[in-house]
Parts: sequence; C-alpha cells; structure tokens
Amino acid sequence: MTSTLMRGRVRWPAERRFYTGMALAMFATMYLGFAPSFFLRPWFPATHAAPEPFFYFHGAVFAGWFVLLIAQPSLVGIGRTDLHRKLGQVGAALAIVMVGMGTVGALIAARRPTGFVDIPIPPLQFLVVPLFDMLVFGTLVGLAIARRKDPQAHKRLMLIASIALLVAAIARWPYNFKAHGPLVFFAVSDLFLLALVAWDYVSRRTIHPVTLWAGLFLVASQPLRLVLSGTEAWRSFARWAVGLLGP
Repeated sequence: MTSTLMRGRVRWPAERRFYTGMALAMFATMYLGFAPSFFLRPWFPATHAAPEPFFYFHGAVFAGWFVLLIAQPSLVGIGRTDLHRKLGQVGAALAIVMVGMGTVGALIAARRPTGFVDIPIPPLQFLVVPLFDMLVFGTLVGLAIARRKDPQAHKRLMLIASIALLVAAIARWPYNFKAHGPLVFFAVSDLFLLALVAWDYVSRRTIHPVTLWAGLFLVASQPLRLVLSGTEAWRSFARWAVGLLGP
C-alpha cells in the first residue's frame, strides 16, 4: 500500500509537469509565429499585420485558449479542481467561439488580394489548412467535453485538439523556414504529437487509445487537405465560401 501511494505521488507531479510543459511549448510556438502580426505588432512593419480590426479579437481569443491550457493542469496540481471545472465550462464556450472566429478569419484572409499574411501560397489553396484546422479542433474538443469524466482521455483530446491549431503559427515562422511549404509545417506540429506518444510509453508502457486514434485523425487530415487543395472541386468550394462574405 505504501509503495503504491509513493508511486502515485511521483507519477502525478510528473504528469502535471508534462502537460504544463507541453502547453508552454505550444504557447511559445504560437507566440513565435504571430509575434510580428499580433503580439509585437507595433514593432514590425504593417505588412506583417492583418489590416482588419477583427483580427485583434481573433488573436486575443486564440491566445486565451493557450493560456487556459497552461492554467488547467496547474489548478489540478494545487488542488483547485473546483476552479478547474468552472474554467472548463469557459473553455467549452471559448472553443465554440474559436471555431466560428477561425472560420470567418480564414475566409477574410482568403478574400484579400494579398492573401494570408506572411504565407507565400495562393490564398484559395491555403484556405484548406485553417478550415481543416477548425474541423479537427472542433471535433476533438467536442469529444473531450463528452469524455470529461475520463481524465486521461479528456486531457489527451484537449492536447491533440490544441496541436491542430499550431500549423497556422508554424507557417508564419521565419522566411527561410516558410519556403519549405506545408509538409514541413505539419511535420513540425506533429513533433508535439510524438512527445505525447513518448509520454504514453514512459508513463504507461503503451500508447493510450485516445492518443492513437485522435493522433491518427489529426495526421490523416494533413495529406488529405494537401491533396484536396489542388483539385478544382476545392477551388470551386473555396470561391463559394469566400463569396459568403459578400463582394
């Protein structure tokens, strides 16, 4: 009994450190990508920033998600599970807003003559990336809410949903990196998924089922969107979707 309790005391702090560290690393990834256009906007040329005021709110909402992702395991660590649950309700509402704002923001950017800020890819073609990001993110967060009474499944779903958001930030890393294209963006974001797989092996000696199927869902979406983006069917859909915003 004593040895079991001791193992529990060691395992839980390590788990909290892992999830908090992952959230911090993802926030840093997002910060690096959006520093010129949002976080450090006054210190960069205007060409790096979205001209529409909408993106001030867009950036604040998405940054708030990652702040929440950092806070949640910390609250459990200090025994404030009550506040963790309350913030979970805020997070659920925030996720709904994010899917809406992310979709609208992507359409606004695709409609610009200059396309997506700092993305040297035709806008209607690149539109597939953020729209699929919202699809994957919304699906996994919805499943995480449904599995909230299963902590191990819930936290993995939330983490993988958040990994899905990183491609937009990675695509805006320094120019020499951007020149390599979407496959590199996806590969870098998938390093976070590999870290979760490694954690599963260290802590469980096997891959958690949620890590496996949610991770496969995320990874499978990546080549699918690249194939789709080059089709006439996608271009027709993208033109129609952008047209929903009006002339």
